[in-house]
Amino acid sequence: MSRLSIPAVEQSRPESQVLLAAVKSQLGMVPNLMKLLGHSPAALEGYLALNGALGKGALPVALRERIALAVAEYNGCDYCLSAHDYLGRNVAKLSRNELDAARDGQSEDAATHAALQFALRVLANRGQVSDAELAAVRLAGFDEAAVLEIVAHVALNVLTNFSNNVARTAIDFPVVQSRRAA
Repeated sequence: MSRLSIPAVEQSRPESQVLLAAVKSQLGMVPNLMKLLGHSPAALEGYLALNGALGKGALPVALRERIALAVAEYNGCDYCLSAHDYLGRNVAKLSRNELDAARDGQSEDAATHAALQFALRVLANRGQVSDAELAAVRLAGFDEAAVLEIVAHVALNVLTNFSNNVARTAIDFPVVQSRRAA
């Protein structure tokens, strides 16, 4: 059971209802995360704006979903693992092996592997990465813009992981559980 309420869209604040209607038109549903964030129109708008902007960035959807899985596993967020496993399978068309590997920051593709390892170093060290770690991701083909987008995706996913972990948001996707204790 959620520790913070998950209001129905029509019970949300009017400013949030407008944003949640846009989410429904894009996804065909309003995930519980969005309803949760809808308690604060500012939080919901901030999340949607950053997510939308990053969706127009240089990183392909398959890498974005892998980063989300790696960060969610690290943070023990079952809600985000469930959502991004679903999106990874159905939107990014990732194989079960790649989805499972991404949770551990791994990939058969060398560039993807380097990006995931960098994302986890950013997360674990709060952005204080070494020169060698930065050089490795750049050597794998990621320019400065892509490096900053990886950092931004880590931050975006930390926001959702922490929000869901605080709330213990009810999972409305096929359930995937973290392999580590939160």
